Amino acid sequence: MKNLILSAIAVVTMAFTTQAYAQKNPMVGGAAMYATKDIVDNAVNSKDHTTLVAAVKAAGLVETLKSAGPFTVFAPTNEAFDKLPKGTVETLVKPENKATLTKILTYHVVAGKMDSKAIAAAIKKGNGKVELTTVQGGKLWAYMEGKKLKLKDEKGGVSTVTIADVNQKNGVIHVVDTVLMPN
Repeated sequence: MKNLILSAIAVVTMAFTTQAYAQKNPMVGGAAMYATKDIVDNAVNSKDHTTLVAAVKAAGLVETLKSAGPFTVFAPTNEAFDKLPKGTVETLVKPENKATLTKILTYHVVAGKMDSKAIAAAIKKGNGKVELTTVQGGKLWAYMEGKKLKLKDEKGGVSTVTIADVNQKNGVIHVVDTVLMPN
């Protein structure tokens, strides 16, 4: 009887632990993002990132973003890509534009893992702004506007982080509402 009670307690504890763990996996695009999966394996499940995933495939960056990293990715949503002039995405994913597409996509990636606390600390240390160097070699500037984390690109465009700290096996994703553009 004692073993039966202990087994029942263990099952209940495991159920609550699993439920608590599942709540730690943020929902992005209707799908849970698991810290045990890499950036690509999570992104393909987000209905809000189908354009980004198609672009990553067209640019040949899948293997890079599946590697150990770590990476900090500012991941534009489909709506962010929709803000671009009509026909831009269709043009960029053509094989002859692979270099330009790669330049834009790698401009959304910073080497290392910077969660929102690390970015906030760097902003504070930088007296309200921090300059980030992207994998592409360009610069992004992060700053706070009220409680919102903002990114300014080299062309003066501004993007807002809408979902922060989506932890991945090989880094972290911050969902953004505007495509960032390098010079």
